[in-house]
Amino acid sequence: MKDEPDKTLPPSTPVLIGAGQFMEKGKSPSVSLPPMGIAAAAGQRALDDTGAPKQVAAALDALVSVRIFPDSWNRPRDPNPFGRAENPPFAIASRLGAEPELSIYGNVGGNTPQKYINEMAVRIVRGEIEMAMVVGGEALKTAQLAVREGIDLDWQEQDNRAFEDRGIGESLSTPHEFAHGLGVPIQTYPLFENALRHRDQHSLQSHLAAMASLMQPFNAVASQNPYASYGEPRSAQELATVTAENRFICLPYPKWMNAMDGVNQGAAVILTSVAKARELDIGEDKWVFLHGCSEANERLLVSERLNYSSSPALGMNTRQALAMAGKTLAEMECFDIYSCFPSAVAIACEELGLACDDPRGLTVTGGLPFFGGPGNNYSLHGIASMVEKLRRKPYAFGLITANGGYLTKHASGVYSCQPLASEWQLPDSDSIQREVDSLDYPVFTETPQGDATIETYTVCFKRGEPVRSIVIGRLLTTDERFVANTAAEPQLFDDLIKHDWIGRRGQVRQCGELNLFEPV
Repeated sequence: MKDEPDKTLPPSTPVLIGAGQFMEKGKSPSVSLPPMGIAAAAGQRALDDTGAPKQVAAALDALVSVRIFPDSWNRPRDPNPFGRAENPPFAIASRLGAEPELSIYGNVGGNTPQKYINEMAVRIVRGEIEMAMVVGGEALKTAQLAVREGIDLDWQEQDNRAFEDRGIGESLSTPHEFAHGLGVPIQTYPLFENALRHRDQHSLQSHLAAMASLMQPFNAVASQNPYASYGEPRSAQELATVTAENRFICLPYPKWMNAMDGVNQGAAVILTSVAKARELDIGEDKWVFLHGCSEANERLLVSERLNYSSSPALGMNTRQALAMAGKTLAEMECFDIYSCFPSAVAIACEELGLACDDPRGLTVTGGLPFFGGPGNNYSLHGIASMVEKLRRKPYAFGLITANGGYLTKHASGVYSCQPLASEWQLPDSDSIQREVDSLDYPVFTETPQGDATIETYTVCFKRGEPVRSIVIGRLLTTDERFVANTAAEPQLFDDLIKHDWIGRRGQVRQCGELNLFEPV
Protein backbone atom coordinates (compact mmCIF):
# COMPACT_ATOMS: atom_id res chain seq x y z
CA MET A 1 0.00 0.00 0.00
CA LYS A 2 1.07 3.57 -0.53
CA ASP A 3 1.48 6.06 2.27
CA GLU A 4 -1.58 7.50 3.95
CA PRO A 5 -2.91 10.44 1.93
CA ASP A 6 -1.31 13.75 2.77
CA LYS A 7 -4.20 16.10 3.54
CA THR A 8 -1.77 19.03 3.24
CA LEU A 9 -1.15 18.21 -0.42
CA PRO A 10 -1.95 21.42 -2.35
CA PRO A 11 -5.47 21.12 -3.82
CA SER A 12 -4.21 22.21 -7.24
CA THR A 13 -1.71 19.33 -7.48
CA PRO A 14 -2.22 17.52 -10.82
CA VAL A 15 -2.98 13.81 -10.69
CA LEU A 16 -3.83 11.10 -13.22
CA ILE A 17 -7.05 9.34 -12.28
CA GLY A 18 -7.87 7.24 -15.33
CA ALA A 19 -6.10 5.36 -18.10
CA GLY A 20 -7.39 3.13 -20.89
CA GLN A 21 -6.25 1.29 -24.01
CA PHE A 22 -8.12 -0.29 -26.90
CA MET A 23 -7.12 -2.45 -29.85
CA GLU A 24 -8.89 -4.00 -32.85
CA LYS A 25 -7.32 -6.95 -34.62
CA GLY A 26 -8.58 -9.54 -37.08
CA LYS A 27 -11.75 -7.69 -38.08
CA SER A 28 -12.93 -6.90 -41.59
CA PRO A 29 -12.46 -3.21 -42.46
CA SER A 30 -16.20 -3.01 -43.15
CA VAL A 31 -16.98 -3.49 -39.44
CA SER A 32 -13.89 -1.85 -37.92
CA LEU A 33 -13.88 1.49 -36.13
CA PRO A 34 -12.48 4.68 -37.69
CA PRO A 35 -9.55 6.40 -35.92
CA MET A 36 -11.80 8.62 -33.82
CA GLY A 37 -13.90 5.60 -32.87
CA ILE A 38 -10.80 3.77 -31.63
CA ALA A 39 -9.68 6.87 -29.71
CA ALA A 40 -13.14 7.21 -28.14
CA ALA A 41 -13.17 3.52 -27.16
CA ALA A 42 -9.87 4.07 -25.34
CA GLY A 43 -11.29 7.26 -23.83
CA GLN A 44 -14.32 5.38 -22.53
CA ARG A 45 -12.06 2.82 -20.90
CA ALA A 46 -10.15 5.65 -19.22
CA LEU A 47 -13.47 7.08 -17.98
CA ASP A 48 -14.54 3.68 -16.68
CA ASP A 49 -11.15 3.28 -15.00
CA THR A 50 -11.84 6.31 -12.79
CA GLY A 51 -14.78 4.50 -11.17
CA ALA A 52 -17.02 7.50 -11.85
CA PRO A 53 -17.33 7.63 -15.65
CA LYS A 54 -20.46 9.77 -15.95
CA GLN A 55 -19.32 12.35 -13.43
CA VAL A 56 -15.85 12.59 -14.96
CA ALA A 57 -17.21 12.85 -18.52
CA ALA A 58 -19.49 15.68 -17.40
CA ALA A 59 -16.55 17.44 -15.72
CA LEU A 60 -14.18 17.18 -18.70
CA ASP A 61 -13.45 20.77 -19.66
CA ALA A 62 -10.38 20.01 -21.78
CA LEU A 63 -9.65 17.36 -24.39
CA VAL A 64 -6.44 16.97 -26.39
CA SER A 65 -6.60 14.69 -29.43
CA VAL A 66 -3.19 13.36 -30.50
CA ARG A 67 -2.70 14.00 -34.21
CA ILE A 68 -3.33 10.98 -36.43
CA PHE A 69 -0.73 9.84 -38.97
CA PRO A 70 -2.75 10.69 -42.11
CA ASP A 71 -2.77 14.33 -40.94
CA SER A 72 0.92 14.40 -40.04
CA TRP A 73 2.75 15.03 -43.27
CA ASN A 74 1.51 18.11 -45.11
CA ARG A 75 -0.33 21.34 -44.53
CA PRO A 76 -3.24 21.68 -45.12
CA ARG A 77 -4.49 18.25 -44.14
CA ASP A 78 -4.16 15.77 -47.00
CA PRO A 79 -7.26 14.29 -48.61
CA ASN A 80 -8.14 10.92 -47.10
CA PRO A 81 -9.61 8.26 -49.43
CA PHE A 82 -12.20 7.38 -46.77
CA GLY A 83 -12.90 10.89 -45.46
CA ARG A 84 -12.03 12.10 -42.00
CA ALA A 85 -13.29 13.69 -38.84
CA GLU A 86 -12.93 17.40 -39.62
CA ASN A 87 -13.03 18.21 -35.90
CA PRO A 88 -11.06 15.43 -34.17
CA PRO A 89 -11.41 16.59 -30.53
CA PHE A 90 -15.18 16.88 -30.75
CA ALA A 91 -15.50 13.68 -32.79
CA ILE A 92 -14.08 11.95 -29.71
CA ALA A 93 -15.86 14.09 -27.13
CA SER A 94 -19.26 13.57 -28.76
CA ARG A 95 -18.85 9.81 -28.57
CA LEU A 96 -18.07 10.16 -24.86
CA GLY A 97 -20.91 12.53 -24.01
CA ALA A 98 -18.44 15.29 -23.11
CA GLU A 99 -18.52 19.03 -23.90
CA PRO A 100 -14.99 20.36 -23.32
CA GLU A 101 -14.50 24.12 -23.40
CA LEU A 102 -10.86 23.64 -24.42
CA SER A 103 -10.34 21.30 -27.38
CA ILE A 104 -6.95 20.83 -29.02
CA TYR A 105 -5.77 18.83 -32.02
CA GLY A 106 -2.10 18.21 -31.37
CA ASN A 107 0.93 18.74 -33.57
CA VAL A 108 3.21 16.02 -34.95
CA GLY A 109 5.61 13.96 -32.88
CA GLY A 110 5.94 10.90 -30.71
CA ASN A 111 6.84 13.30 -27.89
CA THR A 112 3.40 14.92 -27.93
CA PRO A 113 1.49 12.61 -25.54
CA GLN A 114 3.90 13.48 -22.71
CA LYS A 115 4.13 17.09 -23.93
CA TYR A 116 0.37 17.56 -23.66
CA ILE A 117 0.17 15.84 -20.30
CA ASN A 118 2.76 18.37 -19.12
CA GLU A 119 0.71 21.23 -20.58
CA MET A 120 -2.55 20.03 -19.05
CA ALA A 121 -0.84 19.63 -15.67
CA VAL A 122 0.34 23.25 -15.83
CA ARG A 123 -3.15 24.46 -16.73
CA ILE A 124 -4.65 22.50 -13.85
CA VAL A 125 -2.17 23.99 -11.37
CA ARG A 126 -2.96 27.48 -12.66
CA GLY A 127 -6.68 26.88 -12.30
CA GLU A 128 -7.35 27.32 -16.03
CA ILE A 129 -8.99 23.89 -16.31
CA GLU A 130 -10.23 21.24 -13.89
CA MET A 131 -10.36 17.98 -15.83
CA ALA A 132 -8.48 16.99 -19.00
CA MET A 133 -8.27 13.96 -21.25
CA VAL A 134 -5.31 13.32 -23.55
CA VAL A 135 -6.42 10.73 -26.10
CA GLY A 136 -5.42 9.31 -29.45
CA GLY A 137 -6.17 6.47 -31.82
CA GLU A 138 -5.15 5.09 -35.19
CA ALA A 139 -6.90 2.80 -37.67
CA LEU A 140 -3.89 2.36 -39.94
CA LYS A 141 -4.35 -1.39 -40.35
CA THR A 142 -7.99 -0.95 -41.32
CA ALA A 143 -7.04 1.62 -43.96
CA GLN A 144 -4.30 -0.64 -45.37
CA LEU A 145 -6.65 -3.62 -45.61
CA ALA A 146 -9.49 -1.57 -47.10
CA VAL A 147 -7.25 -0.26 -49.88
CA ARG A 148 -5.86 -3.74 -50.52
CA GLU A 149 -9.31 -5.37 -50.60
CA GLY A 150 -11.07 -2.58 -52.49
CA ILE A 151 -13.46 -1.83 -49.62
CA ASP A 152 -14.96 1.67 -49.54
CA LEU A 153 -15.25 3.21 -46.07
CA ASP A 154 -17.02 6.36 -44.93
CA TRP A 155 -15.06 8.10 -42.18
CA GLN A 156 -16.27 11.60 -42.98
CA GLU A 157 -17.57 13.57 -39.96
CA GLN A 158 -18.52 17.24 -39.95
CA ASP A 159 -18.57 19.41 -36.83
CA ASN A 160 -18.50 23.21 -37.00
CA ARG A 161 -17.59 23.81 -33.37
CA ALA A 162 -14.33 25.68 -32.83
CA PHE A 163 -11.18 23.81 -31.86
CA GLU A 164 -7.49 24.67 -31.71
CA ASP A 165 -5.46 22.95 -34.42
CA ARG A 166 -1.77 22.98 -33.48
CA GLY A 167 -0.85 22.04 -37.05
CA ILE A 168 2.14 20.06 -38.22
CA GLY A 169 4.62 21.82 -35.96
CA GLU A 170 8.31 22.33 -36.58
CA SER A 171 9.77 21.42 -39.97
CA LEU A 172 12.18 18.53 -39.45
CA SER A 173 13.70 18.30 -42.93
CA THR A 174 14.51 20.50 -45.90
CA PRO A 175 13.73 19.79 -49.57
CA HIS A 176 17.49 19.25 -50.05
CA GLU A 177 17.63 16.62 -47.30
CA PHE A 178 14.45 14.92 -48.49
CA ALA A 179 15.70 14.72 -52.08
CA HIS A 180 18.67 12.70 -50.83
CA GLY A 181 16.53 10.41 -48.65
CA LEU A 182 16.59 12.05 -45.21
CA GLY A 183 13.29 12.79 -43.49
CA VAL A 184 11.84 9.27 -43.81
CA PRO A 185 12.21 7.47 -40.44
CA ILE A 186 13.14 4.06 -41.89
CA GLN A 187 15.91 5.75 -43.92
CA THR A 188 17.09 8.19 -41.24
CA TYR A 189 17.47 6.16 -38.04
CA PRO A 190 19.84 3.70 -39.81
CA LEU A 191 22.28 6.61 -40.14
CA PHE A 192 22.45 6.74 -36.34
CA GLU A 193 22.69 2.97 -36.11
CA ASN A 194 25.64 2.71 -38.49
CA ALA A 195 27.44 5.41 -36.52
CA LEU A 196 26.99 3.29 -33.39
CA ARG A 197 28.12 0.18 -35.27
CA HIS A 198 31.30 1.92 -36.42
CA ARG A 199 32.05 3.33 -32.97
CA ASP A 200 31.67 -0.12 -31.41
CA GLN A 201 33.80 -1.72 -34.17
CA HIS A 202 31.12 -4.25 -35.03
CA SER A 203 30.93 -6.28 -38.19
CA LEU A 204 27.49 -6.40 -39.78
CA GLN A 205 26.81 -9.81 -38.24
CA SER A 206 28.01 -8.86 -34.76
CA HIS A 207 25.93 -5.70 -34.86
CA LEU A 208 22.84 -7.62 -35.97
CA ALA A 209 23.39 -9.85 -32.94
CA ALA A 210 23.83 -6.85 -30.63
CA MET A 211 20.61 -5.21 -31.89
CA ALA A 212 18.73 -8.48 -31.51
CA SER A 213 20.00 -8.87 -27.94
CA LEU A 214 18.77 -5.34 -27.20
CA MET A 215 15.33 -5.79 -28.75
CA GLN A 216 14.43 -9.39 -27.87
CA PRO A 217 13.40 -8.44 -24.29
CA PHE A 218 11.00 -5.92 -25.84
CA ASN A 219 9.49 -8.74 -27.87
CA ALA A 220 9.17 -10.86 -24.71
CA VAL A 221 7.14 -8.11 -23.03
CA ALA A 222 4.95 -7.64 -26.13
CA SER A 223 4.24 -11.38 -26.24
CA GLN A 224 2.50 -11.02 -22.85
CA ASN A 225 0.67 -7.76 -23.65
CA PRO A 226 -2.96 -8.20 -24.79
CA TYR A 227 -2.81 -4.83 -26.58
CA ALA A 228 0.26 -5.74 -28.68
CA SER A 229 -0.25 -6.01 -32.43
CA TYR A 230 2.95 -7.91 -33.27
CA GLY A 231 3.53 -9.90 -30.11
CA GLU A 232 4.47 -13.25 -31.65
CA PRO A 233 7.44 -14.53 -29.60
CA ARG A 234 10.73 -14.26 -31.49
CA SER A 235 14.18 -15.37 -30.40
CA ALA A 236 17.23 -13.14 -30.61
CA GLN A 237 18.58 -15.42 -33.32
CA GLU A 238 15.38 -14.98 -35.35
CA LEU A 239 15.56 -11.20 -35.01
CA ALA A 240 19.22 -11.17 -36.09
CA THR A 241 18.82 -13.45 -39.09
CA VAL A 242 18.08 -11.80 -42.43
CA THR A 243 15.58 -13.88 -44.41
CA ALA A 244 13.05 -13.35 -47.16
CA GLU A 245 10.51 -12.49 -44.44
CA ASN A 246 12.89 -10.62 -42.11
CA ARG A 247 14.42 -8.78 -45.06
CA PHE A 248 16.59 -5.70 -44.91
CA ILE A 249 14.63 -2.45 -44.97
CA CYS A 250 17.59 -0.08 -44.62
CA LEU A 251 21.06 -1.19 -43.56
CA PRO A 252 21.56 -2.45 -40.88
CA TYR A 253 17.85 -2.92 -39.99
CA PRO A 254 15.93 -6.02 -40.99
CA LYS A 255 12.14 -5.79 -40.85
CA TRP A 256 11.73 -6.62 -37.16
CA MET A 257 14.06 -3.82 -36.08
CA ASN A 258 11.60 -1.20 -37.40
CA ALA A 259 8.54 0.40 -35.81
CA MET A 260 5.43 -1.35 -37.14
CA ASP A 261 2.65 1.11 -37.88
CA GLY A 262 0.05 -1.30 -39.31
CA VAL A 263 -2.06 -1.11 -36.13
CA ASN A 264 -5.52 -0.25 -34.84
CA GLN A 265 -4.71 1.03 -31.36
CA GLY A 266 -5.90 3.78 -29.02
CA ALA A 267 -4.98 5.08 -25.58
CA ALA A 268 -6.17 7.78 -23.20
CA VAL A 269 -5.37 9.24 -19.79
CA ILE A 270 -7.37 11.63 -17.60
CA LEU A 271 -5.83 14.31 -15.38
CA THR A 272 -7.40 16.51 -12.75
CA SER A 273 -6.50 18.29 -9.53
CA VAL A 274 -6.37 16.68 -6.13
CA ALA A 275 -9.27 18.93 -5.12
CA LYS A 276 -11.46 17.83 -8.03
CA ALA A 277 -10.55 14.17 -7.55
CA ARG A 278 -11.68 14.43 -3.94
CA GLU A 279 -14.82 16.32 -4.92
CA LEU A 280 -15.79 13.50 -7.30
CA ASP A 281 -14.77 10.90 -4.71
CA ILE A 282 -12.25 9.27 -7.02
CA GLY A 283 -10.59 6.53 -5.01
CA GLU A 284 -7.03 7.41 -4.04
CA ASP A 285 -5.96 3.94 -5.12
CA LYS A 286 -6.48 5.31 -8.65
CA TRP A 287 -4.22 8.32 -8.23
CA VAL A 288 -0.89 8.46 -10.07
CA PHE A 289 1.20 11.61 -9.74
CA LEU A 290 3.41 13.27 -12.35
CA HIS A 291 6.45 13.82 -10.15
CA GLY A 292 8.75 15.12 -12.84
CA CYS A 293 8.61 16.20 -16.47
CA SER A 294 10.69 18.09 -18.98
CA GLU A 295 11.05 18.82 -22.70
CA ALA A 296 13.92 19.69 -25.04
CA ASN A 297 14.76 19.51 -28.75
CA GLU A 298 17.91 18.64 -30.64
CA ARG A 299 18.82 20.70 -33.67
CA LEU A 300 15.73 20.06 -35.78
CA LEU A 301 17.55 19.09 -38.99
CA VAL A 302 19.35 15.76 -39.04
CA SER A 303 22.06 17.29 -41.23
CA GLU A 304 22.89 19.75 -38.43
CA ARG A 305 23.23 17.32 -35.50
CA LEU A 306 26.21 17.39 -33.20
CA ASN A 307 26.97 13.80 -34.23
CA TYR A 308 25.07 10.59 -34.96
CA SER A 309 25.84 8.62 -31.81
CA SER A 310 24.43 10.88 -29.09
CA SER A 311 21.38 12.93 -28.17
CA PRO A 312 22.28 15.67 -25.68
CA ALA A 313 18.74 17.07 -25.50
CA LEU A 314 17.39 13.65 -24.55
CA GLY A 315 19.89 13.30 -21.73
CA MET A 316 19.46 16.83 -20.37
CA ASN A 317 15.69 16.67 -20.59
CA THR A 318 15.45 13.34 -18.75
CA ARG A 319 17.88 14.39 -16.03
CA GLN A 320 15.79 17.49 -15.45
CA ALA A 321 12.61 15.41 -15.11
CA LEU A 322 14.36 13.20 -12.54
CA ALA A 323 15.64 16.27 -10.69
CA MET A 324 12.13 17.73 -10.56
CA ALA A 325 10.96 14.45 -9.04
CA GLY A 326 13.85 14.47 -6.56
CA LYS A 327 14.77 10.98 -7.73
CA THR A 328 17.71 9.22 -9.34
CA LEU A 329 17.76 6.69 -12.12
CA ALA A 330 18.54 4.01 -9.54
CA GLU A 331 15.23 4.75 -7.80
CA MET A 332 13.17 4.01 -10.93
CA GLU A 333 11.58 0.56 -10.88
CA CYS A 334 10.20 0.55 -14.41
CA PHE A 335 10.87 2.29 -17.70
CA ASP A 336 9.40 2.82 -21.11
CA ILE A 337 12.23 3.98 -23.34
CA TYR A 338 11.00 5.15 -26.73
CA SER A 339 11.86 2.32 -29.08
CA CYS A 340 11.02 3.10 -32.70
CA PHE A 341 14.41 1.70 -33.76
CA PRO A 342 17.31 0.10 -31.87
CA SER A 343 19.46 3.24 -32.22
CA ALA A 344 16.82 5.26 -30.35
CA VAL A 345 16.97 2.79 -27.45
CA ALA A 346 20.76 2.47 -27.41
CA ILE A 347 21.38 6.22 -27.51
CA ALA A 348 18.74 6.87 -24.83
CA CYS A 349 20.37 4.30 -22.55
CA GLU A 350 23.77 5.89 -23.03
CA GLU A 351 22.45 9.38 -22.35
CA LEU A 352 20.73 8.17 -19.18
CA GLY A 353 23.58 5.94 -17.99
CA LEU A 354 21.24 2.96 -18.15
CA ALA A 355 22.58 -0.47 -19.12
CA CYS A 356 20.89 -1.90 -22.21
CA ASP A 357 20.43 -5.17 -20.31
CA ASP A 358 19.23 -3.54 -17.06
CA PRO A 359 17.27 -6.22 -15.18
CA ARG A 360 14.40 -3.79 -14.56
CA GLY A 361 13.64 -3.88 -18.28
CA LEU A 362 13.33 -1.02 -20.74
CA THR A 363 9.65 -1.23 -21.70
CA VAL A 364 6.21 -1.73 -20.18
CA THR A 365 4.48 -2.24 -23.55
CA GLY A 366 6.84 -4.22 -25.77
CA GLY A 367 8.03 -1.33 -27.91
CA LEU A 368 7.12 -0.05 -31.35
CA PRO A 369 8.43 -3.01 -33.39
CA PHE A 370 6.37 -5.53 -31.39
CA PHE A 371 3.68 -3.73 -29.42
CA GLY A 372 3.09 -1.56 -32.47
CA GLY A 373 3.66 2.02 -33.53
CA PRO A 374 0.32 3.87 -33.53
CA GLY A 375 1.63 7.05 -35.10
CA ASN A 376 2.24 9.92 -32.72
CA ASN A 377 0.32 8.15 -29.96
CA TYR A 378 2.67 5.32 -28.92
CA SER A 379 3.89 7.00 -25.72
CA LEU A 380 0.34 7.41 -24.49
CA HIS A 381 0.16 3.60 -24.46
CA GLY A 382 3.41 3.62 -22.52
CA ILE A 383 1.96 6.03 -19.97
CA ALA A 384 -1.35 4.11 -19.69
CA SER A 385 0.61 0.88 -19.19
CA MET A 386 2.82 2.58 -16.62
CA VAL A 387 -0.25 3.78 -14.69
CA GLU A 388 -1.53 0.22 -14.50
CA LYS A 389 1.86 -1.13 -13.42
CA LEU A 390 2.43 1.52 -10.75
CA ARG A 391 -0.98 0.96 -9.19
CA ARG A 392 0.13 -2.62 -8.53
CA LYS A 393 3.34 -1.28 -6.95
CA PRO A 394 2.30 1.88 -5.12
CA TYR A 395 5.78 2.63 -3.76
CA ALA A 396 7.44 2.35 -7.18
CA PHE A 397 8.51 5.11 -9.56
CA GLY A 398 8.55 4.83 -13.35
CA LEU A 399 10.22 6.84 -16.13
CA ILE A 400 8.81 7.46 -19.60
CA THR A 401 10.88 8.90 -22.47
CA ALA A 402 9.04 10.08 -25.58
CA ASN A 403 10.70 10.94 -28.88
CA GLY A 404 9.40 12.82 -31.90
CA GLY A 405 10.99 13.08 -35.32
CA TYR A 406 14.45 11.54 -35.73
CA LEU A 407 15.77 11.65 -32.16
CA THR A 408 14.65 15.27 -32.46
CA LYS A 409 11.97 16.28 -29.95
CA HIS A 410 12.06 14.83 -26.44
CA ALA A 411 9.70 14.75 -23.47
CA SER A 412 10.06 12.78 -20.26
CA GLY A 413 7.81 11.96 -17.33
CA VAL A 414 8.40 10.47 -13.88
CA TYR A 415 5.32 8.84 -12.36
CA SER A 416 4.35 7.25 -9.04
CA CYS A 417 1.34 6.61 -6.80
CA GLN A 418 3.32 8.24 -4.00
CA PRO A 419 2.14 11.79 -3.23
CA LEU A 420 4.43 14.67 -4.10
CA ALA A 421 6.72 15.86 -1.33
CA SER A 422 6.35 19.52 -2.33
CA GLU A 423 4.25 21.87 -4.43
CA TRP A 424 4.09 20.90 -8.12
CA GLN A 425 6.01 23.32 -10.30
CA LEU A 426 7.14 22.88 -13.92
CA PRO A 427 10.93 23.14 -14.33
CA ASP A 428 12.61 25.67 -16.58
CA SER A 429 13.02 23.73 -19.83
CA ASP A 430 14.21 26.91 -21.57
CA SER A 431 17.48 26.72 -19.64
CA ILE A 432 18.38 23.26 -20.93
CA GLN A 433 17.22 24.22 -24.42
CA ARG A 434 19.66 27.11 -24.36
CA GLU A 435 22.39 24.71 -23.26
CA VAL A 436 21.56 22.33 -26.13
CA ASP A 437 21.48 25.20 -28.62
CA SER A 438 24.89 26.50 -27.47
CA LEU A 439 26.79 23.31 -28.37
CA ASP A 440 29.42 23.46 -31.12
CA TYR A 441 27.56 22.17 -34.18
CA PRO A 442 29.16 21.51 -37.57
CA VAL A 443 28.50 23.76 -40.54
CA PHE A 444 26.36 22.23 -43.30
CA THR A 445 26.60 22.93 -47.02
CA GLU A 446 24.18 22.00 -49.78
CA THR A 447 26.85 22.48 -52.46
CA PRO A 448 29.87 20.39 -51.46
CA GLN A 449 32.80 19.95 -53.84
CA GLY A 450 36.07 18.10 -53.47
CA ASP A 451 37.80 15.58 -51.22
CA ALA A 452 35.55 14.17 -48.54
CA THR A 453 35.08 11.37 -46.03
CA ILE A 454 31.98 9.47 -44.89
CA GLU A 455 30.61 10.30 -41.43
CA THR A 456 27.73 7.81 -41.62
CA TYR A 457 25.64 6.12 -44.30
CA THR A 458 22.92 3.58 -45.08
CA VAL A 459 21.70 1.47 -47.98
CA CYS A 460 17.96 1.44 -48.73
CA PHE A 461 16.24 -1.72 -49.94
CA LYS A 462 13.06 -2.44 -51.88
CA ARG A 463 11.61 -5.94 -51.60
CA GLY A 464 14.92 -7.13 -50.25
CA GLU A 465 17.10 -5.61 -52.99
CA PRO A 466 19.39 -2.57 -52.51
CA VAL A 467 18.22 0.42 -54.53
CA ARG A 468 19.81 3.55 -53.01
CA SER A 469 22.50 4.70 -50.63
CA ILE A 470 22.52 7.79 -48.42
CA VAL A 471 25.82 9.31 -47.30
CA ILE A 472 26.46 11.99 -44.71
CA GLY A 473 30.03 13.20 -45.00
CA ARG A 474 32.58 15.91 -44.28
CA LEU A 475 34.70 17.93 -46.67
CA LEU A 476 38.36 17.37 -45.86
CA THR A 477 39.34 20.99 -46.53
CA THR A 478 36.69 22.82 -44.49
CA ASP A 479 35.11 20.07 -42.32
CA GLU A 480 31.71 21.17 -43.61
CA ARG A 481 29.06 18.48 -43.51
CA PHE A 482 27.03 17.40 -46.54
CA VAL A 483 24.49 14.81 -47.62
CA ALA A 484 24.87 12.85 -50.85
CA ASN A 485 24.03 9.63 -52.64
CA THR A 486 26.33 7.18 -54.39
CA ALA A 487 25.92 5.70 -57.84
CA ALA A 488 23.25 2.97 -57.96
CA GLU A 489 25.67 0.20 -58.86
CA PRO A 490 25.13 -3.38 -57.60
CA GLN A 491 28.83 -3.94 -56.89
CA LEU A 492 29.03 -0.68 -54.95
CA PHE A 493 25.92 -1.55 -52.92
CA ASP A 494 27.39 -4.97 -52.16
CA ASP A 495 30.57 -3.40 -50.81
CA LEU A 496 28.62 -0.84 -48.73
CA ILE A 497 26.66 -3.71 -47.19
CA LYS A 498 29.55 -6.08 -46.51
CA HIS A 499 32.05 -3.53 -45.19
CA ASP A 500 32.05 -0.55 -42.87
CA TRP A 501 32.42 2.52 -45.07
CA ILE A 502 32.53 5.13 -42.31
CA GLY A 503 35.81 7.01 -42.68
CA ARG A 504 36.09 6.01 -46.35
CA ARG A 505 37.52 8.79 -48.51
CA GLY A 506 36.25 9.93 -51.86
CA GLN A 507 35.14 12.85 -53.98
CA VAL A 508 31.82 14.66 -53.68
CA ARG A 509 30.31 16.78 -56.42
CA GLN A 510 26.97 18.10 -57.56
CA CYS A 511 25.19 15.97 -60.13
CA GLY A 512 22.05 17.79 -61.24
CA GLU A 513 19.98 18.57 -58.16
CA LEU A 514 21.72 15.92 -56.06
CA ASN A 515 25.17 15.48 -54.59
CA LEU A 516 27.15 12.40 -55.64
CA PHE A 517 29.82 10.75 -53.50
CA GLU A 518 32.38 8.66 -55.40
CA PRO A 519 34.77 6.53 -53.35
CA VAL A 520 38.47 6.39 -54.13
